[in-house]
Amino acid sequence: MEKIRSATIEDLEEIVNIYNASIPSRLATGDLEKIQVESRLKWFQERDHKHYPIWVMEKDNQVLGWISLQHFYGRPAYKSTAEISLYIAENHRGQGIGKKLLGYVIEESPKLGLTNLLGFIFAHNQPSLNLFKKYNFQQWGYLPKVAQLDNIERDLIIMGLHLDYKKDKI
Repeated sequence: MEKIRSATIEDLEEIVNIYNASIPSRLATGDLEKIQVESRLKWFQERDHKHYPIWVMEKDNQVLGWISLQHFYGRPAYKSTAEISLYIAENHRGQGIGKKLLGYVIEESPKLGLTNLLGFIFAHNQPSLNLFKKYNFQQWGYLPKVAQLDNIERDLIIMGLHLDYKKDKI
């Protein structure tokens, strides 16, 4: 049975493996070379897990995908807005895992004091754009030709969602 839980340091190697598997497609990340687990230790250990967690979906003790929230823009005025990162293991894509993880984050975000969620998605990444649109994310920004992937200029779309809730409901 699938379950979503907070990531632990023991998950970091699989988180990195899933991330690295996404690099060759040039759809989901601006990294061009694989990263090392050691390079992500600080990212994992120094983040504010209480407000900007990383969750994994697992089944039979195997991580199928992960999703994280990070502080947007790094200034206090933006503390209620978070950027989403979402990655699915290559052999588990197209099975609804991204949908479950994104739905979970939308549900949990108000409990973290978040009022806005953002996704920074390459314009040619139609599967991710479609997923975010299913959850009522709208295009809030368009940055033309801001990335170079294999000598091809790529556009970036900023998808945003206002979380409609009243703080007194929490």
